[in-house]
Amino acid sequence: MSTAVWRKSSYTNGDGGDCVEVVYDLPGIVPVRDSKDPHGPAIVFPAAAWSSFVTIVKDTDLPGV
Repeated sequence: MSTAVWRKSSYTNGDGGDCVEVVYDLPGIVPVRDSKDPHGPAIVFPAAAWSSFVTIVKDTDLPGV
């Protein structure tokens, strides 16, 4: 994953806190990490599970989002 291109969430706040980054160009998986700790661990999700999660978040009225 050292050559992966990480994309920061569009919901990142201005001071750099509460950020996640994802990699979308790996077949079948989506790694996710804390952007404040780029050398720390990443959680790897099956692409279908990540897609379902993103859809649910987009379709749900979440407080503070």
